[in-house]
Amino acid sequence: MPALMLLAGAAAGLATAPARADAAEVAEFTLGNGMQVVVVPDHRAPVVTHMVWYRVGSADEQPGKSGIAHFLEHLMFKGTDKHPAGEFSQVVAKLGGQENAFTSQDYTAYFQRVAKQNLATVMGFEADRMTGLVLTDEVVLPERDVVLEERRMRTDNDPASQLSEAAQAAMFVNHPYGHPIIGWEDEIKQLNRQDALDFYRRFYTPNNAILVVAGDVEPEEVKKLAEETYGKVAPRAETAARIRPQEPPPRAERRLVLADGRVGQPSLSRSYLVPSYRGDRDESVTLDVLAQVLGGGSTGRLYRSLVVDKGVAASAGAWYQSTALDDTRFGLSVTPRPEVTMEAVETALDETIAALAKDGPDAAELERAKTRLVAEAIYAQDNQATLARIYGAALATGSTAQDVKIWPELVKSVTAEQVRDAARRWLVPARAVTSQLLQAKPAPAAALPEPGAERASPGEDRS
Repeated sequence: MPALMLLAGAAAGLATAPARADAAEVAEFTLGNGMQVVVVPDHRAPVVTHMVWYRVGSADEQPGKSGIAHFLEHLMFKGTDKHPAGEFSQVVAKLGGQENAFTSQDYTAYFQRVAKQNLATVMGFEADRMTGLVLTDEVVLPERDVVLEERRMRTDNDPASQLSEAAQAAMFVNHPYGHPIIGWEDEIKQLNRQDALDFYRRFYTPNNAILVVAGDVEPEEVKKLAEETYGKVAPRAETAARIRPQEPPPRAERRLVLADGRVGQPSLSRSYLVPSYRGDRDESVTLDVLAQVLGGGSTGRLYRSLVVDKGVAASAGAWYQSTALDDTRFGLSVTPRPEVTMEAVETALDETIAALAKDGPDAAELERAKTRLVAEAIYAQDNQATLARIYGAALATGSTAQDVKIWPELVKSVTAEQVRDAARRWLVPARAVTSQLLQAKPAPAAALPEPGAERASPGEDRS
C-alpha cells in the first residue's frame, strides 16, 4: 500500500547531495513529449532504482479539496485497462523488487527497485498508469475510507502529530503549505471519483513528470527504453507556472499549547519562516550550516548548551527543510528534563540562540558543521535510492542537477559571519511558531456533599 511520506529536512534534499567523483556522468535529456529524464549511473551492483516524480503536491490542490494529491497516490495502485488492480505490485514482488510511493507538499513520486534486466518491465507498467488509470465508485469510495483511517491513526490519535499539524497551519496562514498533506478530515470525506479524475487528468501528464533512473545503467540505454515506453504517452494537459498565494511577512510570534493525557514526555518545538534553496540559494546553504551548528548531534550548540552545560534538557536538535518551492521552515526541538519547567527550558533555548546571533559560531564548531555536512553528502552516494531521491526532489522543486553537484562546494564557502547574520535575520520571535506539548493534569475529583446537605435538582435555579 502506498505510504504517506513527509520528506522534511536535509535528508530528503540538497543537504545530502552527493559529491561523487563521477558526478559528471549524471545525464539529462527530455523526451519529445516533454518528460524530463535524469540518469545517475552506479555500477557497483546490477540493480536499478526507477522513480517517476510528478510536479504536483498538496500545495497545488484546489481550495476545499485538501488531501486529493495523496488520495490519488493511493488510487494509482488500482489498475488500468491493460493491467488489473494489483498486477503491477504482484509482478514487482515476483521479480524480487521493492516498490512504494509518497506525497509531499510539492511533488508526488512512485518508485521501484529491481534487478537491471527488469527495468523495461517497470517502465512499461508506470508509463501505462500515467494516463490509463481506471476509476469507478467501487474503487474510489472504499479507498477514501482507507485514507480517513490513515489520518485517524497517524494524526488524530497522536497528540504530537496534532500539535505539529496545528503549528504548520499557524505558520502558513496564507500559503497552501498550511494544510496537511493527508488533508483535513471534513474535506477528505467529500472527495469523490470526479475530483480524483480531474486532478489526475490535469497533473499526470508526461510534460509534468520527471523520470529518474539510478543504478547499473548507461544513459543511452535508459533513453532508448524511455522513448519506447514513456515516449509513447501523449501530453494531455498544458503545464502552468506553479504560482501559489505567498506568505506575507510575519509580524507577531505565535504560540500553541496542547495538553493530553497520552503524552509521555513533554516537549518544546519552534519553527521559523525562512527561504528555501529555490528562493535564495546562498542563504539556504547558510541555513543548512546554521542548522548543523545548532543541531549537529552531541557536538551541536543546542545539545552542548542545554543538555551538557545547563542540564535543563534531555535532548535538543535543529533541522531545516531546504527542498521546497516556496518559503519553508527552520526548526528547533527540546525535551526538558522531568524536573525542569517548560519556561526554564525555553529561557535557556532563547539564551543559546541569542548568543549565537551575537557572536556567531567559533572556528571549531563552524568547521565541524561544514565537515559533517560534506561527509553526509559523500555518504549519500552509498545508497542508490538516496541518490535517486536527491535528484528527483531537487528537480521537482525547481532546482537543477547542477545545483545538486555544486552544493558541497557552496557549503565549504560559508563563513562564520554569514551564519551569525542568518541567525540574526531569521531566528527572531516575529517569524516563529512555538509549540508546547504537555502532559494533561488529572481532573480534580468532584467534592462530595456534606452529610444531610440539600441537593439541587438538575436545572434548578438556586439563586
